[in-house]
Amino acid sequence: MINKDFFQALEELETTKKINADQLIEALESALTSAYKKMYGEAKSAQVKLIPERNTIKIYSYKTVVEEVENPDKEISLEDAKKIKSSYKIGDTVTQEENTKDFGRIAAQTAKQVVMQKLKEIEKQITLGELSEKEDELLTTVVKRIEQGVVYVQIAGSHTEGVMLEQDQIPGETFHVNDRVKVYVKKIKDSFKGVQIQVSRSNIGFLRKLFEIEVPEIETGEVVIKNIARDPGNRSKVAIMATKPHIDALGACVGNRGVRINTIMNEINGEKIDLVPYSEDPLEYIANALSPAKVISVEINESLKSSRVIVPDDKLSLAIGKGGQNVRLAARLTGWKIDVKPESSVKSDSDVKEVEYELTDLGDDEDTFATLEDIDDIEESGD
Repeated sequence: MINKDFFQALEELETTKKINADQLIEALESALTSAYKKMYGEAKSAQVKLIPERNTIKIYSYKTVVEEVENPDKEISLEDAKKIKSSYKIGDTVTQEENTKDFGRIAAQTAKQVVMQKLKEIEKQITLGELSEKEDELLTTVVKRIEQGVVYVQIAGSHTEGVMLEQDQIPGETFHVNDRVKVYVKKIKDSFKGVQIQVSRSNIGFLRKLFEIEVPEIETGEVVIKNIARDPGNRSKVAIMATKPHIDALGACVGNRGVRINTIMNEINGEKIDLVPYSEDPLEYIANALSPAKVISVEINESLKSSRVIVPDDKLSLAIGKGGQNVRLAARLTGWKIDVKPESSVKSDSDVKEVEYELTDLGDDEDTFATLEDIDDIEESGD
């Protein structure tokens, strides 16, 4: 049953499938031991050993030397033990080599089944280890099949498929078999069905990786993505910041004539992207996040992590966005609750005495904000 060809096959498995031969031999010894016990009794103390350097298999049984034998499978009398070796005494363990020729075809088949299962387990562990390095990475895959809206893609360099559920697809996208598709590896997990790879194109990680690929300054750390808020297929907001004074974060992400940002938007099915300059000042950050709407002023309540933003009346719908999309994304991006109010509502509120307005006709003073009282003074003086 076990011969030179068998051990050569083990070496080939180690080379072609990257399976550790020692692990395989250990699994095989365990399987053959189980098969042997199945033939001769589970109570029997025995162990199968493979010896690759000799291309042989050995089966050893173990019995304890006792005065009176009660369990023949595990015990041997002192008299019988001394026939094997005269120095044996009570309590010693007698090791005997069994005849492998008695290992029948049924036992061998049982061992084969167990070994094949062990092989699958080892292969699965190897696959899981190799693929775990791809988690949180962007991969180019090929669509293999589409079933009930779920897209299955082939992961290059492996025999494993990636699964892209409907919620992980960008709305409006269509796929066909053999299409080359970029995907983000969202999660790799081990299940009873094997290694499962969950991939996505709607995840914010997908957009982040696209920026890292298209914008070299992000790869080098000269530009940092602070946060991303995304409504897949519609609009995203990406907060960016330069780490060096001479770097223009916005220009780096847009690229010459918009080539970089357009490449990214084309990959995400035309989804609009707002590049938002990040600021440690929450007032400025919130105002920037509401782009493309113009903001007049921002008030915050730090304890409630909330803000009130005043915008021109004709920019209210732009600030809020269709179905509240713009303000919702801005809130997710900044982490602040944002309440948008039109300018007219503030002017009509008699309780509000001091509201900051950005003025463009106050000269070159650094302070470009004034209160309602300042505005009245300017109008009376005729300036």
